[in-house]
Amino acid sequence: MSTAVTASHVDSGAGAEAVDVKFEVVVIPVADVDRSKEFYTRLGGRLDADFPFDNGFRVVQFTPPGSGCSVQFGAKITSAPPGSAQGLYLIVSDVAAARKDLVARGVEVSEVFHAGTPGAQFQADGSGRISGPAPVHATYSSFATFRDPDGNGWLFQEITTRLPGRGLSLDIATLTNLLREAEKRHAGYEATAPKHEWPEWYAAYMVAREQGRTPEEATGDAALHMEHATH
Repeated sequence: MSTAVTASHVDSGAGAEAVDVKFEVVVIPVADVDRSKEFYTRLGGRLDADFPFDNGFRVVQFTPPGSGCSVQFGAKITSAPPGSAQGLYLIVSDVAAARKDLVARGVEVSEVFHAGTPGAQFQADGSGRISGPAPVHATYSSFATFRDPDGNGWLFQEITTRLPGRGLSLDIATLTNLLREAEKRHAGYEATAPKHEWPEWYAAYMVAREQGRTPEEATGDAALHMEHATH
């Protein structure tokens, strides 16, 4: 629930030690906390917290599947008008599949579209949108939109190839701990698994952990990935 600040050994050029500053939480304004909790539960995210306090303050936090950033809402948490958060990005590798999943969960989602005019994805009236994904699924160019019960606006954006420098990153300490954890978890498979498959198992395990899966769940996910990969 807190923003992690991790020391780095990269020289900032200003004579001071640089730090990683990780943007991890977005607060959205809602009118009815329980109604919003039900809606965001339907989206399939992980419920991280629901903490009520005696003075009426309450904070609820969800993390979308695979996301490094979480969503918070609650009571006495923001003075912004309910529904005033707009243009909130959710990045997906397949916008049609993401849309289909939400529709199956009972969420009203726009059709998949691409922008005919710059910024059309942000126009509430739908002006400038062209039906269907961008030609050849050009990265960063296909969208779908939906709103929560208060009208806070969300935007699926399909990214198939990231611009240089925009990949996900881990700090050295976190990556070291994940590698050590994965090594312990993998020990049970090493007697039977071919050595050339070990890196793929490690990768599947670490991705699952970064997506919020428990060590036990990540172990199962890695094993399932390897089972599918060898068939």
